[in-house]
Amino acid sequence: MLDNANDGSNSKSMSIIATKGTLDWAYPPFILGTTGAAMDMDVTMFFTFYGLGLLKKDLNLKMSTLGNPAMEMPMMGKHMAMPNIIGGLPGVDKGVTAMMKNMMAKKGVASIEDLREAAVESDVRLIACQMTLDLFEIQLSDLIDGVELGGAATALEVAGKTDINYFM
Repeated sequence: MLDNANDGSNSKSMSIIATKGTLDWAYPPFILGTTGAAMDMDVTMFFTFYGLGLLKKDLNLKMSTLGNPAMEMPMMGKHMAMPNIIGGLPGVDKGVTAMMKNMMAKKGVASIEDLREAAVESDVRLIACQMTLDLFEIQLSDLIDGVELGGAATALEVAGKTDINYFM
């Protein structure tokens, strides 16, 4: 399916490895994946470690301010940076998550649920890492319908045949 080199087609292919499961890290793989699919690319997304949570039926994505010095939020007409020390205070992550979700809703940014549904409808191949399922004791029934199981060999096989590879 992904071997375009010899079939005479001009279609491109893309693979994305998603390793992060916070709200801010959920957007890049789904935006790139759905955009690639809209551009008639064959897209495969491989979800491993904390990225696997993005395939759960019940999403409860949060933001984390820790370790993100580039995080600036528009506040009071300025862009305010969030010092790392503030992220350690109780309730800060919950507040930042609510603020980000509110800002996205006001700006008309699609939700991760909507982007994920668009990926499924666009025939993006979604692969859950079997080792991660086992490691974190997650059941296949906890994930959305249409997810395949695979491992590192599957991810490498796909990446070796695609034109564009992303690791996030």
